[in-house]
Amino acid sequence: MKRLPDYLKRQIIDTEKTKTVRSILKHNCLNTVCENARCPNKNECYQKNTATFLIMGNVCTRNCRYCNISCQKPEPLDEKEPQNLAKAVSELKLKYSVITSVTRDDLPDGGARHFAKTIEEIRKISPNTKIEILTPDFKGDKEALDIIIKAHPDVFNHNIETVEDLFKTARPQGNYQRSLDVLKYIKENSNIITKSGLMVGLGESENQIIKTLEDLHSVGCDILTIGQYIQPSKQHLEVDKYYTEEEFEHLKELAKQAGFEKYQIAPLVRSSYNAFKMYN
Repeated sequence: MKRLPDYLKRQIIDTEKTKTVRSILKHNCLNTVCENARCPNKNECYQKNTATFLIMGNVCTRNCRYCNISCQKPEPLDEKEPQNLAKAVSELKLKYSVITSVTRDDLPDGGARHFAKTIEEIRKISPNTKIEILTPDFKGDKEALDIIIKAHPDVFNHNIETVEDLFKTARPQGNYQRSLDVLKYIKENSNIITKSGLMVGLGESENQIIKTLEDLHSVGCDILTIGQYIQPSKQHLEVDKYYTEEEFEHLKELAKQAGFEKYQIAPLVRSSYNAFKMYN
């Protein structure tokens, strides 16, 4: 594993506020992507009274080679999870909630109804809370996407994650065009804000990045995030390159040239980092 540059290191901050957030999550039997995917920003986000909820369990039916979430046979859905999550949103007094999930290819609708039920439960008790969902591709199933559209989250996020030529290596069960088609379908059939993100450092070229940005913009993607890939363990894909802070400034210029007005691009940016700020 390549040595992590100093600008990618984060101090561990534990305060009464971060302990309170962890306590509320534990009490309501909830998973977060913050913990399960070893996000470097989790303590900063907990300090701000926010977390990205991970629904439908903490094991995935796909084995993306960059992700720390394990790939095993998933457990049945917890039918109480939507209500418990809504309760946590209320207890945390969140103005903006981000909900993501593992991929559940074992479910007929990929978990779309579970997403919709979660949105419904949040709106019952926290009607003023804005809701962003970060979803898998649902195998491109339009019926599943229609369930999401009917639930009408404020922001629909589906990450492209990497450039097309690296999909077979990084996301062997994913499909680049299918991910673009998912974003396009949501945009063409609703007025929901769409969002996507990618990691850099897996061996992509600048031209490949430019093409990816142009492809995302062409399907109406409103918000873009780009951050540095950090290898979770020796079993995951190795980092090909750590981009410098200057190179991230260059990526911002590429995003502007592709037509993006809303973007967050920096070494430690993750798709849900400062999501409320980007929404505003």
